[in-house]
Formats: sequence, structure tokens, C-alpha cells
Amino acid sequence: MRRRHPTSLVAAAALSVASALFILASPAEAYTELIKKINTKKIGHVHTPHDGVHVIVNKVGPFNNPTETYRYYSLPFCRKHAADEVVKPVLHGGHRLKHKLGESITGNRKETSPYELTFNDNIHWRLLCEEELGTEELTKLKDAIHNNYFFEMFVDDLPMWGYIGEIFDEDVILGETESSRTFLYPHLHFKIGVNEGQIVTATVFTQSNRREDITDVSKPKKIKFSYSVEWYTEEDFNHASRMSRYQDNRFLPSSFEVHWLSIINSFVLVLLLTAFLTIVLLRVLKNDFSRYMEIDEETIDEEENGWKLIRGDVFRFPQYPEFFCAAIGTGVQLTVTTLLLLTLALIGTVSTTKRGSILTSVIVLYCFTSIIGGYWSASLYRSMGGTRWVHNIIITAGLFPVPLFAIFAWVNSIALAHKSTAALPVLTFLVIVAMFTFISFPLTLIGGIVGRNRSSDFKAPTRTTKVAREIPTDVPWFRSTPFLMLIAGFLPFSAIYIELHYIFASIW
Repeated sequence: MRRRHPTSLVAAAALSVASALFILASPAEAYTELIKKINTKKIGHVHTPHDGVHVIVNKVGPFNNPTETYRYYSLPFCRKHAADEVVKPVLHGGHRLKHKLGESITGNRKETSPYELTFNDNIHWRLLCEEELGTEELTKLKDAIHNNYFFEMFVDDLPMWGYIGEIFDEDVILGETESSRTFLYPHLHFKIGVNEGQIVTATVFTQSNRREDITDVSKPKKIKFSYSVEWYTEEDFNHASRMSRYQDNRFLPSSFEVHWLSIINSFVLVLLLTAFLTIVLLRVLKNDFSRYMEIDEETIDEEENGWKLIRGDVFRFPQYPEFFCAAIGTGVQLTVTTLLLLTLALIGTVSTTKRGSILTSVIVLYCFTSIIGGYWSASLYRSMGGTRWVHNIIITAGLFPVPLFAIFAWVNSIALAHKSTAALPVLTFLVIVAMFTFISFPLTLIGGIVGRNRSSDFKAPTRTTKVAREIPTDVPWFRSTPFLMLIAGFLPFSAIYIELHYIFASIW
């Protein structure tokens, strides 16, 4: 028998190992390429028949509190497809996808799902997976259903919503009773509209005739999760107008809609009240000017009374000019940011339908308008004779972000403790901090230097007294500071109360 050479044995072993590694690595590489394809896929892709269409899952949460959201797979849903005839490579659920800055801030946590759809191929019924859920998993699902949880998915970046389950015969006061039943909806029906090879509508339905009773969670239960797909031609929408159908979406209750008529009514009311007040003041000032023209200049001080006695203190510099000027500069910066955002939204540069685009635009605009805030603050501070301009610029740069960060730290800590998607990811937080450190603060410094060098001394239109007039403290109750604050704020508050109710109702 011929003896094999050792070199041949080593070569054969190396070839076997390489083949094994290739076989093991090929599925992993294919899966990685598939994830990369999903992340880089452009919206509005023109599909050909039998192209793979991926369902992206996002989050779940209580319907009555849309800001309280959690990862989709915080509930025991299917992560793997049970069928063998699905498109290869098999896509598992739970793989996190890339997010834009605004998406991360708004609490989106997009992940892959095992649902396999192919373009224009209807599916009457297909098993997704069959899971035996234990007591803990069933309790999670039951609690979610009792809290009226909804889920959010995406197909070609089109959002879809649906309920996890439903409760029957629940008592309004007592809640769950012996006769009440809790049902889970394990079957989802996707209805997708196409126009010229592009997906223009996407809706998901739950079917009440395909439900599982999970009222009793003391025993493990096998549940079959399934789905079906229906494709149809949608001629009413094209790709450019496909987001317009969400303007009339009725998934959210009508009370969450903004009542524009009420807002306009209150706005007109405020304008009318301001106009009436202006007319009264103009009449008083006109009478005063007419009277002052008829008397000597030496007797003017003797004739003054009431609110005109403080004319010598109106233009007196504040006790803390650094904070005063920083507040003015920050206010101007926020005003410019708001006006720019509204302008960009009106001309279509900023999309109001893309998730998180408005928040992203606000952060970017705030950073780049920091030069305006720094300029106004330093300019005003220099005109007031301030010398600690470095302190003024630092206060201007942090007057708005620092309190905002303190509130964020508290809210984000609570969200992290409850594992909510409202908690900001570490990478997103570092990106925002980097934008403030390397864009906002340097621009504030540059604006402050320019404003300080281009400013001049402030010249008041009236003479300011050397000694501040003493404010009387022994006054009747109806002239006290708390009462005057209450009366002064009651009218504006009554005008905006309804709008505040609708605004808070839409976000809470």
C-alpha cells in the first residue's frame, strides 16, 4: 500500500478546514449583506415582481399615552420564521437597524422581523411560528392588552398600526371580572397598495375570527402566529403624495387633532385686547402731551402722578446684566430658530411627514443660530457698560441648554429605569453634546466677540434718576404683587387654555 506524503495530508486538511469555514461564513455574510441592504435601501424603490419586501417593526406602547413606548420585542413575539419556503437568506427578528438623529430622539427603535413578503405575491395564510408561551410571557401579553397596547410597523417607510389584543365584558369600575375574556390577535393581514412598481399604501389588520384566549395565564399555552398578504393597485396615490393619506388617519382619536378654529379665535382675541389697550394708552399719552405743552418745564415733576412717576427708573440697568442680556440673546436666538423652521417647512425644505425631521432641524438650526444669540447678548451687555463679557458669553451659551439637560437627565433616567424607547441612546446623546461643544458654543463665542466690538454705549431717551425710586410695600391686598400677577396672567391664560389642552392631549 502506497504511503501518502505528509505534505499532501496537510494540504488536504487545510482544504477541508477552508471549505468548512466557507460553508459556515457564507450564510453569515449573506445575512450581513441583507441587513446592509435594508439599511441603505432608498425610499421609493421601484420593485419588480417577486422582489423581497421587508416588514420593519418599531415599538409597542399604551394607546392612551403615546410617549410611553417600548421595543417591539419587549413582548414575546416571533423572532424566527417557521416555514422553509421563505426567501433565503432567512431574516430573523430583533436585529436593530440604523436610525437618523430625529428618529432616535423621538423614540423610534426599528428592528428586523421574520415576516417575509414578496412584491405582488398574495399570501392567503402562512405560519410565522408556533411558540409555547409560559406563564411569564402570557402575563406580559395579557397586561399589555389590558393597558390597550398598540404596535407600530413599517413597510417601505410607511407606518402601520394595530392592536395587540382586545378585552370583552370588562367592567368599567372593577376591571377584569370572572366573565371577562382577554384575547390575543396572533394573525396579521397586510394590505399593500402599489402604483407603477412603487409601494404607496400599507395597512395592517387584526382579525377577530383568528384570536387566542389568554385569560388563564396559569398554564403554558401553544400559540400559532401567522400572517397573510394582499396586494392591490392603488390609483389614487402616487409615490409623491403617498404620505397625504395619513393626514386623515383615524387611528388616533379625534380629540388628539389640533383645533385650528379655536386657535385662530384665541389669537384674534389676543390681538383685539392688545389693540384696545394700545388705543387707551395712546389716548392717555396724547392728553398728557397736550397738557405738558401748556405748562412750564419746572412744574412737570410736580404734576406727575401714578405710573408716570417711574419714568426715571424705566431705563435703569438691571442688577445682574449678564443674566439679563443672556436671556435677551437666547430669546432672540429661539425666535429666529422658530421663524427659520416655519419658513423651511413652508417651502418644503424640511419635511413635516418624515419621522424626527422637525426635531433634527430644530437642533441643527439652534446650533447655527447661536451666533445670533451671542451677538445680541454681547452687544447689549457692552452697551450697558458691562466688563465681564466672558461670563456673559458663557451664560448665554448655557442658559437654555443647561436647564434643558437637567430636565432631560431626570426624564431619561426614569425612561431607562423602565426600559422605554423614550430613553435617548448613548450614541445619539454624544452626537448632540458634540454638536453643542463644537458648533453651538464656538458660534456663540464668535457672535459675542463681533457684538462686543460693534456695540456702543446705550443712550436712554429719557433721563434716568441716580437713586432708584422706592417701591411701596404697605399696599392694599388688591395691589399686592401676587394678586396683580394673577390678574395680569388670567386673560392671556384664558385665551390659550383650550389650545394648551389640545397640545398636551396630542403628546400625552
